[in-house]
Amino acid sequence: MSGEKVKITLPDGSVKEFKKGISSHDIALSISEGLARNVLAAKVNGEVWDSSRAINEDSTVQLLTWRDDEGKSTFWHSSAHLMAEALEALYPGIKFGIGPPVDTGFYYDVDFGEKDFDSADIQKVEQKMTELARQKNEYVRSEVAKRAAIDYFRKKGDDYKLELLEDLEDGTISFYKQGNFTDLCKGPHIPNTGIIKAIKLTNIAGAYWRGDETRKQLTRLYGVTFPKKKELDEYLTLLEEAKKRDHRKLGKELELFAFSEKVGQGLPLWLPKGTELREKLVNFLKKAQLKAGYDSVVTPHIGHKNLYVTSGHYEKYGEDSFKPIQTPNENEEFLLKPMNCPHHCEIFKIKPRSYKELPLRLAEFGTVYRYEQSGELHGLTRVRGFTQDDAHIFCRPDQVKEEFKKVIDLVLYVFKSLGFEDFTTQISFRDPENKQKYIGDDDAWNKAEQAIIEATEEKGINTITVIGEAAFYGPKLDFMVKDALKRNWQLGTIQVDYNLPKRFELEYVGADNQKHRPVMIHRAPFGSLERFIAILIEHTAGRFPLWLSPLQYIILPISEKYEDYANEVNQKLSLKDFTGYADHRDEKIGRKIRDAEINKIPYMFIVGEKEEESRTVSIRKHGEGDIGSYNLEELLNFMNNEIDKSLAPDLK
Repeated sequence: MSGEKVKITLPDGSVKEFKKGISSHDIALSISEGLARNVLAAKVNGEVWDSSRAINEDSTVQLLTWRDDEGKSTFWHSSAHLMAEALEALYPGIKFGIGPPVDTGFYYDVDFGEKDFDSADIQKVEQKMTELARQKNEYVRSEVAKRAAIDYFRKKGDDYKLELLEDLEDGTISFYKQGNFTDLCKGPHIPNTGIIKAIKLTNIAGAYWRGDETRKQLTRLYGVTFPKKKELDEYLTLLEEAKKRDHRKLGKELELFAFSEKVGQGLPLWLPKGTELREKLVNFLKKAQLKAGYDSVVTPHIGHKNLYVTSGHYEKYGEDSFKPIQTPNENEEFLLKPMNCPHHCEIFKIKPRSYKELPLRLAEFGTVYRYEQSGELHGLTRVRGFTQDDAHIFCRPDQVKEEFKKVIDLVLYVFKSLGFEDFTTQISFRDPENKQKYIGDDDAWNKAEQAIIEATEEKGINTITVIGEAAFYGPKLDFMVKDALKRNWQLGTIQVDYNLPKRFELEYVGADNQKHRPVMIHRAPFGSLERFIAILIEHTAGRFPLWLSPLQYIILPISEKYEDYANEVNQKLSLKDFTGYADHRDEKIGRKIRDAEINKIPYMFIVGEKEEESRTVSIRKHGEGDIGSYNLEELLNFMNNEIDKSLAPDLK
């Protein structure tokens, strides 16, 4: 009926009535024309829709603009379609794989067939995209029967879209069309191409179809777009800064880590300075964990296949694990461990446990192994062998919430100590429509999810909730950190698990003298040392806090006549656990200073005739220059004070 109304609840809690069938765009227009111009999409009852889509029932509505992550994602998804339209216009007959948005832009996987495409063609595509964007073509959604969709892409000769259609059910298929381009897509999209004002294609890479190395390698084109040219200019400036801060570049220049083809792809080699950096991070967290009541354990790098069958990792991680290791004994197989938690469950079972022993907090810097596809490996951020700052807390059900809150405190302490103060938190639940991805029953999952909700509310932490991103054994709280370049990274994680204790038949004797099952909390404030260090390198541009710097000082004798005095100064500093060395190279002092600056060594202590006679050193600070002369006792006090200033207060 034309007079029917729907109630729309807005984010501020206000409720408005509109005619049934109203669009999110028209809701925005009822508020202000300026808002309507900026709306890219809308979240209706938790699902992101096209802003033009009709709303036919009472709903909660959030209008999404460029300021919202879902708004940016919709904008970049639409830009991927615009790029595909430009490519098809320039290279008729090409085929398309998938074209999703990513954290900073979008990409499309393209099969160019016999056509050549390289970086020289990028400008041509950008120009074509700009031309098409100015046409202000609408993104039009249409529901399509599966048979009709198959006929369309069969006629077009696009085998990749036909393969994607095999996995879709009739009645769930939609096309989007803008200008002369039609794509298989569930959406949503922005209203029209004219909103896309600034365009830049950023990279060309290879990508195997569906990540399968046995399939054809497609050309993956990356791009980024913005609603204003100014924002693109700012992004390109950050991109140049990111290149300077690239942890792969700085890791090589600062001699922190390396890779060797003979050792194997994705298996980092830690050099002396990188090892010093790792050890300082490890010792920092070990000290905090000791105060928080953790016990350290060490477990093997491999485990019997049955261990991971019991835990569920063999079933759920099978494709991401290295193949089983066969031994001479028949039917005996081992795996490189993909996770530390099964080993820790077995440590819990070593002896009978009492409720008085709980919570039992077991911590390990354990190295695990995953078989990442070679095309997905990237410096230290995606590797095949990495060390997790892993811990598992075995506790009574009534202790879960309090233990979870204590772990939140620990994660926040780590972030503050290392200068990561801009972050968001994300609660990840399982997908109720796809329960086969997970282990355990509904009751266990409901208890775990409720514990996380209550703990975060009591800590006053603002969270966002996503569905389908939980670990296979339980829901989790992830910390998404924003670095100096405003990029988001997932670092710390905390997970609640009722399922592994059940699978491993873990028990403790309660106060009632009956056997009970503990709950597990998995936590890793760093996530992995490799990935954390990569992000830390880029966040600090290699200028680490003094307490963490692998080389805190370098002593520069003006000539070989002052080497003995330089060694004496070095010995005094080393005995106080400061890390550095004396540079005895046969180079002029100017060259030594330049090299120390390039290597980002925080302090240079210069010694010559004047310094030796007065038992002093002249101090230069990285990036600042001379800061004065100190005698040796003053030098030790100076360094202690500088260390203290660079280190956050102890964990309370």
